[in-house]
Amino acid sequence: MKSWIKGDRVVQPTYGAGTLVEVNEHHTVIDFDEHGRRTFSTRLVVLQSTNEPAPNRPARKRASKPKAKAEKA
Repeated sequence: MKSWIKGDRVVQPTYGAGTLVEVNEHHTVIDFDEHGRRTFSTRLVVLQSTNEPAPNRPARKRASKPKAKAEKA
């Protein structure tokens, strides 16, 4: 059984390619390129290593502050 570490690129049969976010004895969390973040049981998850690079994701936009309402005279 391979020992996975945070940041490894992997392929899971159902969801495809992703990046390991967290790995411990109970859970493995993977951020998939096309399916978002999923949590698996570490004992049961089937993963394969891949050299496919992670896609470039657009930067998140900051929330704009609400504009102040003009007072009525």
